[in-house]
Amino acid sequence: MRISDEQVKKVLASDLAAAYHDPLIGPISKPAAREEDQDLVREIAAKVMAMPEREELIAELRARIEAGEYNPSGADIAEAMIRRAIADRIR
Repeated sequence: MRISDEQVKKVLASDLAAAYHDPLIGPISKPAAREEDQDLVREIAAKVMAMPEREELIAELRARIEAGEYNPSGADIAEAMIRRAIADRIR
């Protein structure tokens, strides 16, 4: 499951971000804005904007599951569970 942009914005804007420390990934901190990062920010923003909408992703996954072509590894599943747990904990 993907963490939404709104969830990320809430975490970075909150005081919880600086205080939260996860045993698996360490502390979460608000990144410092640097002028030299602007090109990277623009590149990432363009990639995010080019991502398919949620409904398209769901339809694609549903088709792959029905065709028997969707076989995530245990590591993929565990990673998604950890990301979701972290997002839920800091909401």
